[in-house]
Amino acid sequence: MNGRRPPARGTTPGSVRLIGGHWRGTRLPVPDAAGLRPTSDRVRETLFNWLQPMLPGARVLDLFAGSGALGLEAVSRGASSAVLVEADPGLARALQAVVVKLQAGDRVQVRRMDALACLDAADDHFDLAFVDPPFAADLWPAVLARLPARMAADGWLYVESPATLAPSPPADWRLHRDGRTRDVRYALYRRATLHAGQAPGDPLTT
Repeated sequence: MNGRRPPARGTTPGSVRLIGGHWRGTRLPVPDAAGLRPTSDRVRETLFNWLQPMLPGARVLDLFAGSGALGLEAVSRGASSAVLVEADPGLARALQAVVVKLQAGDRVQVRRMDALACLDAADDHFDLAFVDPPFAADLWPAVLARLPARMAADGWLYVESPATLAPSPPADWRLHRDGRTRDVRYALYRRATLHAGQAPGDPLTT
């Protein structure tokens, strides 16, 4: 979500569009906030192609939600619910306005609070979490240490970071797929629940 770069393909200054599902083509406002960097169309399209088999009915957590592009894209494509966590008051208000516009209040909840405080206080559990913190804040270790307590036993985890950095989730998470652009590394992990006949180190399947 965070770190400056030029507008991605499919955006106009101050907006980003949802690229699939029920709300396809909907533009989300991107306020002029320090460090705000919505995940690009190219990366989101790749990510949601990976995720599509598990999205129907999924409970989603979008930490550092920013524009809400990840969490709202997930609901647009079939997730049952999403919690969008955003500490910045202006961004949280913009997210709430989008939720009202989409008439999605029964499926999408905006929590205006610090992401670490949310993980410490929450008692709900999620099937999929998006972790894309402000790059300069180096929050990956603290978030990834707390997050597993809020995740399903076979949960999925998306982590975005600078291209030169590969944050590591706890040992019971295994890399499913990853990729890089010039600016970012994007990686999808799954909790390491072995299936019958699957040996450690075998690729995980959806």
